[in-house]
Amino acid sequence: MNYRQKYLSLVIAALLVGAAPAFAASSAPSLGAASDFAVLSAAPNAGGAVTCTDSTITGVVGSSGPPISVTQTNCTITGGVIAPVSAGVLTAFNGAYDALAGQSCDSFLTGTLADATLTPGVYCFAAAATLTGTLTLSGGSNDTWLFKIGTSGTGALTGTNFSVVMANGASACNVTWWVAEAATMTTSDFKGTLLAGAAITGTGVAPTSPFEGRALAKAGVTLTNVAFIGCTGGSIGGTAKPKCNQGVGNGPEGCDPGNSNQGNPFRSNDELGGAPGAPGRKGGNK
Repeated sequence: MNYRQKYLSLVIAALLVGAAPAFAASSAPSLGAASDFAVLSAAPNAGGAVTCTDSTITGVVGSSGPPISVTQTNCTITGGVIAPVSAGVLTAFNGAYDALAGQSCDSFLTGTLADATLTPGVYCFAAAATLTGTLTLSGGSNDTWLFKIGTSGTGALTGTNFSVVMANGASACNVTWWVAEAATMTTSDFKGTLLAGAAITGTGVAPTSPFEGRALAKAGVTLTNVAFIGCTGGSIGGTAKPKCNQGVGNGPEGCDPGNSNQGNPFRSNDELGGAPGAPGRKGGNK
């Protein structure tokens, strides 16, 4: 081997070593027009339905059905409601769902994932996944995880007392869950963008259980006793809404107020109508 051939071989080897993983943030499918939605029921034939009970949703809620298809019972939605959504939104969601279905797997998982710690990658369940306990995702702020449930063609995602913990700066909005069929989370602390081939159901424990990410489904979405914080961004990934400045008198900031009213609706904050010079706080602590 001459010098030129040896040099080219070294360059090629270096490029292969530095190759991007299968689900790098830069190559992740784009949600396009669907990216603005925290909750979306994209059921075909105008069959979308979102039911929100005893919950809060920070983000935009959309449905393929008519305006009455979004039902709120003691439910606060801070990002607005769009029903019916445009054909472009449905096309974008279905395109992203199909693109994720074609992503290759790094490894296959079994079991509940309790006490597991996973680094970035593409993890698959051939059939259904029933999850409990605590799953830790450890990586940097730009690292991504893709979980695919039902790669054999069928399979639902069920989580009961299931928590996802982000470690070492990892972002919940860089976690994606693709599900062939329905997804059900019960008394869980769920994180990630969830794209389901059937209905999504989230049921928390009173007063609320957290859900950070997106809930996007080909059928209905039902949330009960859930505190939902949506992600934003064009690709599957993106950023969570920033936390609010907990002071008053600054005006609404378009952010997540968290529990700044300490669970008391009469102890308000700027996100609930305050304005500079006339803060929204009503009584409570001074």
